[in-house]
Amino acid sequence: MTGGSTYETLRQLADSWGLAFMAIVFLVLCLWPLRPGARDEHTRAANAILEDDHDGE
Repeated sequence: MTGGSTYETLRQLADSWGLAFMAIVFLVLCLWPLRPGARDEHTRAANAILEDDHDGE
């Protein structure tokens, strides 16, 4: 194997499987906030600014 053939092999691997991997990661990150268990987290984050914190005053 020469250096050029190794480069071509890695490039083809990145072009095919790298693109598939990046697409799967993108979909997971886009759908993660929509999972059923995230509702409480989103409600808490949305109402956090309305909570009254006195910090011991």
